[in-house]
Amino acid sequence: MRAVGFKEFGDPEVLEVMDIPEVSAGPGEIRIKNYASAVNPTDIVSRSGLISQFRKDFPLPSVPGMDISGIVDQIGEGVETDISIGDKVMGMVIPNELHGAYREQITLNQFAVVKAPEGYSFAESSTLPMNGLTARLSLDLLNLNKGQVVAVTGGPGAYGGYVIQLAKADGLTVIADSNENDIELLNELGVDHIIPRGENFSEKIKEVFPEGVDGIADGALLNEKAIDAVKDNGSFTSVRGFRGEPQRNINFTTTWVIEYDCDFDKLDKLRQQVEEGLISLRVADTVTPENAFEAHKRLDAGGTRGRMVINWE
Repeated sequence: MRAVGFKEFGDPEVLEVMDIPEVSAGPGEIRIKNYASAVNPTDIVSRSGLISQFRKDFPLPSVPGMDISGIVDQIGEGVETDISIGDKVMGMVIPNELHGAYREQITLNQFAVVKAPEGYSFAESSTLPMNGLTARLSLDLLNLNKGQVVAVTGGPGAYGGYVIQLAKADGLTVIADSNENDIELLNELGVDHIIPRGENFSEKIKEVFPEGVDGIADGALLNEKAIDAVKDNGSFTSVRGFRGEPQRNINFTTTWVIEYDCDFDKLDKLRQQVEEGLISLRVADTVTPENAFEAHKRLDAGGTRGRMVINWE
């Protein structure tokens, strides 16, 4: 069976097509013939070696990837969900050695797999699980009420876009920063207030909300540069482990999506929200397994809008 992985840390060119053993669904597991693997920043962290900052014993060789969409071809004993053989599904993968999403066949816990949104391609569906659950977790950690204000950095990206749309579905007011090229996209996503991207983020926020915002989802890793934009007693969540120094009774949290691993109900709710038109799925481009390094290059370069996807069809 083919997979894309790396045997050493390095630039995108360390990615290669590998032959790995086929797998079978065990008790409580579902096996998926994978057609699409989304490429995410967390994959760059592992491939480049930055992962060693968080995990000293990271194993090599490794197959990265956290998002898949494909067809169920085997179901293990004891599976209780409504998934059947032949269903078009999507799921989030927690990589471990060769068990990553960059492979053409994978087994997952039954509760990590839900049906894919009706009317969407495998590539589109693969962009939702990890990014959507990460955005959902960030909003849950911010714990804001309907009518409150959330600021989103990195709004044009996959994570930021999902935060914006989920926040609007939750009844929140959204403010985000943007360069001129992304203003139209942010308007389409539903942003209520757009400020210019650049220096002095907090000052620009306070030009619109003088006391600051109720919460920030910091997808652009502004970290301490964005803290002053939060009002006293507000909330701040980061996506790369940053936690601000205690101040002004701000609730600092870090968003680690593993907390929502195997949360069937939350992932299935995201599917429903896609079908209801509340969430849009964005594919920047697709690559073959042999050209997976190109997806990493483009993500490294920045500026992709939506997710690069490895196409296994």
